[in-house]
Amino acid sequence: MASAAEQLARNLNFATFSKAKVLQQRILFTLGALLVYRLGTYIPVPGIDPDAFRKTFEQGAAQGIFGMFDMFAGGAVHRMAIFALNLIPYITASIVVQVITTASPRLEAMKKEGEAGRRKMNQYTRYLAVVFCIIQAYGIAIGLEGSTGVVLNPGWFFRISTVVTLVGGTMFLVWLGDQITSRGVGNGVSLIIFAGIVANLPTTIVQTLELSRTGALSPAWLFGLAFIAIAVIAIIVFFERAQRRLLIQYPKRQVGNKMFQGDTSHLPLKLNTSGVIPVIFGSSLLLLPATIASFAARGDAPQWISVTAALLGRGQPLYLILFAVLIIFFSFFYTSIVFNPTDTADNLKRSGGFIPGIRPGERTAQHIDYVLTRITVVGALYLTLVALVPELIHSQLNVSQFIGGTSLLIMVTVTLDTISQIQSHLIAQQYEGLVKRSRLGGRKR
Repeated sequence: MASAAEQLARNLNFATFSKAKVLQQRILFTLGALLVYRLGTYIPVPGIDPDAFRKTFEQGAAQGIFGMFDMFAGGAVHRMAIFALNLIPYITASIVVQVITTASPRLEAMKKEGEAGRRKMNQYTRYLAVVFCIIQAYGIAIGLEGSTGVVLNPGWFFRISTVVTLVGGTMFLVWLGDQITSRGVGNGVSLIIFAGIVANLPTTIVQTLELSRTGALSPAWLFGLAFIAIAVIAIIVFFERAQRRLLIQYPKRQVGNKMFQGDTSHLPLKLNTSGVIPVIFGSSLLLLPATIASFAARGDAPQWISVTAALLGRGQPLYLILFAVLIIFFSFFYTSIVFNPTDTADNLKRSGGFIPGIRPGERTAQHIDYVLTRITVVGALYLTLVALVPELIHSQLNVSQFIGGTSLLIMVTVTLDTISQIQSHLIAQQYEGLVKRSRLGGRKR
């Protein structure tokens, strides 16, 4: 039998949406914020020749690690816009802070302080993001000066202005993402990355069709790529909605002279508890050394830097291995952060619930951890395979990295999460309507 929430979800329609004025305002605010972000990707960094940089980018950088960087930045890299760094430094800083938190008792205690502790952790993350922004922005400024005809007036003034511009652009996106999360619909950081990927969709489709028209890509491979994209989307939807449900049973209870029968429910454990975070974290963490190595290899750098830059290029074995290792690591790491079996077992014990055949308390926590570890292995392998598909296709066929897993994974996951939040707002709207009608009916009686 369907629950009350499921019955309400089935009754959602356009009439319900038209009555949800607060939800409409949130959606309009989200669209307006994403429009501001897209406008910023067309404002170039001062002191460069955009046409000269675009030619330099298309000659070689577009096929390397900067092609993926440009995908996450929504085309801001090949235009060298003020949002060229996007949110990659902030995501990298979040990874570092979370890793340090697990090893530092002081930070772990701060994290458990509630809202005040969360604000301090966010503040530390922003400080570290500024440091990463400065490092990457300075590396970009040096790389731009090394390119012929790109910088109009090379020197320290250009370097400082570039660093200030790129750092300011990234921190503005961090603030904009927070505003979307609090005043809009969905996760702000994920939606900004999602908007950047979607913005490249028309160009990617046109480039792929052009490759087929010129004969660089056979029609069979064109239909094959379309089939692979559809299959990957179906796989992503299936695995993202897959759950392992643990049966929870509640004992009989007596209220006054009445004996109530024990109830049963389920503890849903998602197959992919970490969501799209491992792929974003892995890409961000891998982009930082690859970017530095690629810029350093352009000048009179040691031989080992050039070799490192070549090995970290997209489609190279070392890059694929590191990418897979990072995805698997962050799948387990982020799952351990967002889901604590011990806390879940304690909550079940306090509410009187138990898993049939498992003793409440520590044994229940061990059982939940055992089941969660097994399904996380499957989820990590699924994320790894889906993320590596576009890299293998790109290295073999020289087509855009959009066609495949990484970008499709981000798009589908963010879309499902946003739709889920919209549905939650609509269900809350229906509940409010039911409560108001019940109050009015009670007054009339």
